Amino acid sequence: KMKELRIISLIASSTETICALGFEKELVGISHECDYPPSVLSLPQCSQPKFDVQGSSLEIDKRVRDVLQNALSVYKVDVEKLKELNPTVIVTQDHCEVCAVNLKDVEEAACEVLSSRPRIVSLAPNTLADIYQGFRQISSALEAEKSGEQLIARMQEGIEQIVEKARSLTKKPRVAFLEWIDPIWTSGSWLPELIKYAGGIDRLGKKGEHSHTINFHALRETDAEIMIIAPCGYDIPKAQEEMSPLVTHPEWKNLRAVKDRQVYIVDGNQYFNRPGPRLLDSLKILAEIFHPESFDFGYNEKGWIKWKPEC
Repeated sequence: KMKELRIISLIASSTETICALGFEKELVGISHECDYPPSVLSLPQCSQPKFDVQGSSLEIDKRVRDVLQNALSVYKVDVEKLKELNPTVIVTQDHCEVCAVNLKDVEEAACEVLSSRPRIVSLAPNTLADIYQGFRQISSALEAEKSGEQLIARMQEGIEQIVEKARSLTKKPRVAFLEWIDPIWTSGSWLPELIKYAGGIDRLGKKGEHSHTINFHALRETDAEIMIIAPCGYDIPKAQEEMSPLVTHPEWKNLRAVKDRQVYIVDGNQYFNRPGPRLLDSLKILAEIFHPESFDFGYNEKGWIKWKPEC
C-alpha cells in the first residue's frame, strides 16, 4: 500500500468498494449517505444535501427537480472539511446528479484544497461492465490493481453461478421494477442486467439507460407477473410507508402482480441502488423472488419482503 494514503469517498457504493479492497483504515472522510460497512459511520461527513430529505416521495421528487433546475448537483461539498482532512484521493461519480456530489463541484472544491493535490477518481457506472471498470479505477488510484481484479473475479464468479442455474429454468417471469413510487420511475442502468441474470424479463428498463418516469397506464400495460418496489435511498420500512400513491390508485387492484400477490418490497438503499460489490446480493435477492423453488440465499425478511395489502 502507498504511504500516507488519505481517501475521501463521496459515494456510498465507492465507500463499500474501498473497504472491500482492504483500504478502510485509509478512509478519512465519507459522504452523508455512506453507511456500510457500519464501521465507517464514525468518519467525518464531507457532503450534505441542498434540500430537505424529509417528506413524501412526491415532495422529495419535486425538491430534487427544483434544485437541479438551478444547480448541477443536489448535494454540496464541505470545502472546509476537505481542507482539514487533506485527502490524497477523492472518489466521486459522473453518473447521476441525484446519487452523489457532482464531479464539477468536487473539482472546484479540490482546487481550493491545493496543498494535498488530491487525485480525483470519477466513476460513471451505467452497466455492470462500467461498475467493474470503476473497481479498476479505484484500485489503480490506490495502487492495488491486483485487489481490484480479485474483487471483480469474485463478483463475476458469484453472478455466473446464478446465471447458469437460472438459464436452465423454463419459466421467465415478466417483471416491473420501480425505482420510485410517486411519480413512478422505471428500472435503469445495471438493473435490467440483474433482472435478466436472475431469470426474469424486464418490461420497463433497458440496460445502460437511465430510469425514467411512466404513468400508471404504462405500468399496467407491462402485464408484469412480478412487481418489485425499490425506491432509491429507501429501506424496506420507509418504502412500505410510501406505498400509498400506488395502492390508492383506482387501477392498482387490476394489476396482474397485485391480483396474483406477487408484489415485493426490497431494500433499494442497501442493495439495488448502489453500484458496488453488494450488487451480487441484489442479484441473489431477485433470484429468490423470481424462482423461490430454485434459489434460497436467506435474504427473505432481510433484503426483501412480500407486500401484504394490510401494510
